[in-house]
Amino acid sequence: MGTFRQAMVCGLGASGAAAARLLRAEGVAVTAVDERESPESRSRAAALAELGCAVALGVSAPPAGDFDVAVVSPGLPGDGAFLAEVRRRGIPLRSEMELGWSRSRGRTIAVTGSNGKSSVVKALAEALAASGRRAVPCGNSGRPVCQVVLDVPAADWLVIEASSFQLETCADFRPDVAVLLNVLPNHLDRHGTVAAYARLKARTFARQRAGDFALTPPEWRERFRKWSGGQGAWRTFGTEAACDFRHAPHRLAARDAGEIDVAGSYFDNEVLGPNAAALFGAALAAGVPAETVAAGLRAFRPLPHRAEPVGEFGGVRYVDDSKATNLSALIASVRMQDRPVWLIAGGRPKESDFSAAVPVLAERVRGAFLIGEAAAALAAAWRAAVPCEICGTLDRAVAAARRAAAPGETVLLAPACTSYDQFRAYGERGDAFRHFAREKD
Repeated sequence: MGTFRQAMVCGLGASGAAAARLLRAEGVAVTAVDERESPESRSRAAALAELGCAVALGVSAPPAGDFDVAVVSPGLPGDGAFLAEVRRRGIPLRSEMELGWSRSRGRTIAVTGSNGKSSVVKALAEALAASGRRAVPCGNSGRPVCQVVLDVPAADWLVIEASSFQLETCADFRPDVAVLLNVLPNHLDRHGTVAAYARLKARTFARQRAGDFALTPPEWRERFRKWSGGQGAWRTFGTEAACDFRHAPHRLAARDAGEIDVAGSYFDNEVLGPNAAALFGAALAAGVPAETVAAGLRAFRPLPHRAEPVGEFGGVRYVDDSKATNLSALIASVRMQDRPVWLIAGGRPKESDFSAAVPVLAERVRGAFLIGEAAAALAAAWRAAVPCEICGTLDRAVAAARRAAAPGETVLLAPACTSYDQFRAYGERGDAFRHFAREKD
């Protein structure tokens, strides 16, 4: 990305604040702005002002100035009025992720897709670390890339979770290893269509050159190669025999590197098995020995709020999958359970058509307890397939599920919606679920 004299940082969330700190460490004159004003943004603004940044909160338009670049936080919509004015003034837009990547001295694995990114990023970073490399997971749901570059400047590998929001404003981003896990309907409230969303994902591969490694499901390879123009070595993963990296029950196979045993691991199931094949391929491309990958997968512990068991009470298992914020993630979460399910779902919807879940609900779910803004829409879509009860709030839903569930069954929080109608984040919603699960009526 080059060097800058003056930079505008748009958005003072964690990523925007990290970008401002990194630019100030380089001696850049930074103006940091945010359309919102909250106790959290005021605290970050005060800290940045102490570093010499000019800061403005509650602004409705970009500040005046001759800026070399505008670094954009992922929460700002690319087609919004604020960034439209930045473009009109001819100021280049760049994502915080790309700024941090451009300052890294090491190599990069980027993982994109609709579902499962965070767990794959964690497993890859652990496999690299076990093979003696200093690897740091970062990006969309972890530490901002700019912060990692400040904190761990000598990292051998960045393992970046790349979201469509971050990719919107990438121009030069070029990972050594790029992985597309899947493309499922997600963030259509922002991107409009699955096709537009998928083309943003393809930007992950666009700057790759000979010697780089590109890994996708077989059904997406040719489209992503065409859309991106990426010149890396394109390989596939999945469950089909023709894939370069393949999952079968209890094992992963690589066309040129044999098989490994992953029996009993978090990834050893029909839902996460293809993701395990993808991370196997990416790890091998990064030079990790196959047996190191196998040992890491067998020892893997999931991140919080991703199909995380939070306890078993009265013979009923409670599982927190608060991170399942779209319908495809809900379907996958239900399919992962090995017991009959009582489902808690709802929140602020990102989609309008919930009918795709009907077959798995009819097959595996005893009843659904619905919360938040989407409750009525979910009930209308599902009540012909499964009994639905509109509970409104999470505490009431957990109490209703506890009364309904019998020993040997599971109460699953898999909302298919964001948490922002009733909670600040999916993690807060998951923590509340854990708390309510441990309460007694």
